[in-house]
Amino acid sequence: MPTFTFEGIDAQGREVKSEVEAGNEQEALGRIRGMGVRPVKVAAKSGRGAVVTPMAGKKSAGILAGIGGVPSKSITQFTRQFATLIDAGLPIVRSLDILSNQQKTGPFKSAIDAIGDDVKGGSTLSESMAKHPKIFDKLYVSMVKAGEAGGVLDTILTRLAEFREKVEALRRKIVGAMVYPAAVMTIAVIILAFIMLFIIPGFEKMFKEMDLGELPSLTQLLITIASTIKAFWFLLPGIPLAIFIAFKITAANPQGRYMIDTAKLNIPVFGQLIRKSVISRFCRTLGTLLESGVTILDALNILRGAVGNAVIANAVGEVHASIREGDNIATPLKRCKAFDDIVVNMIDVGEETGELPKMLSKIADNYDSEVDATVAGLTALLEPIMIIGLGGIVGFIVVALFMPMIDMMQKLGAEKGGGGD
Repeated sequence: MPTFTFEGIDAQGREVKSEVEAGNEQEALGRIRGMGVRPVKVAAKSGRGAVVTPMAGKKSAGILAGIGGVPSKSITQFTRQFATLIDAGLPIVRSLDILSNQQKTGPFKSAIDAIGDDVKGGSTLSESMAKHPKIFDKLYVSMVKAGEAGGVLDTILTRLAEFREKVEALRRKIVGAMVYPAAVMTIAVIILAFIMLFIIPGFEKMFKEMDLGELPSLTQLLITIASTIKAFWFLLPGIPLAIFIAFKITAANPQGRYMIDTAKLNIPVFGQLIRKSVISRFCRTLGTLLESGVTILDALNILRGAVGNAVIANAVGEVHASIREGDNIATPLKRCKAFDDIVVNMIDVGEETGELPKMLSKIADNYDSEVDATVAGLTALLEPIMIIGLGGIVGFIVVALFMPMIDMMQKLGAEKGGGGD
């Protein structure tokens, strides 16, 4: 078996130089880390000397972690497994090594390795995770920090895993409600484009050959629409792109983002779904932070950037200012029209009874149930709306195409009747 020489730093910060037998470099790195040593460089030992592979250590692993995205589902799964290992009594470093070995090579694995190296070097888990903000956001890091301070890291990680699982379940329900209408509309647009580009021009040519004279206004409108689409078909893919770019430019401005988020909350039918999901996220996030021991002011600062809606974020800012002045949470929320009276009243009761985290969790559970009902109602409502809409468009095309033929048959019938007299 090949031998690898290595240099590294142990848990006490001392330099270590030694050798290890392993099948390949990755296995050697695993064995070195298993010895409680953070590798600095590794060399494959051979008869002609060593080929040294410098280890980028904490810095390069952090850079690697920033390349590419890490799926939210992977982070949630990691959190759940991490909580289980810590609850079983395994040390943090050992738990991270086990979880790293389960990951495929990529940014997430590199980040976990870097966090493990930092913890071995004396950093706290929250400090190490804070170096990877693209993977572990401020909410995640703050909860881990609170768990470390209170000596209840396993409980906090379990709470965090439950929180992320519920948020993801809510997101899946909303996305699932959008998939069916989006698929139907996409197919409908493709079919209509085919009709406009290939079918309508054929009818137009036939009408000209039949010399029907002036066509009915409805038919002329359909031909004009088809001709315009055929003339500028190359611009059609650019329309959604232009809308997307305009949306991004507007959203980059705070006032534009506020305007967009206000419009989202007021969209017919969909606005109710968005509003309920945002309020559920607000209540569940704030309740989870408070249950984890994060102070109310720190929790509100974190929540302001995690709520995902500028209207609610502004309300959170008002709540923060209100609490600093000695007021309560309910009053500024009442001024924000996005919150129902029942939500404000329940929060008010939670403050008075000292059970605010529990009350917030109940509100979130209630709104999750309402989101389920709204999604079901929305799906049931969209189906007949789409059928009626598509039926109207197809009916318009059919009537417009057959009107010239009906006129022609009426003229022929009139001519035959006149000839018989």
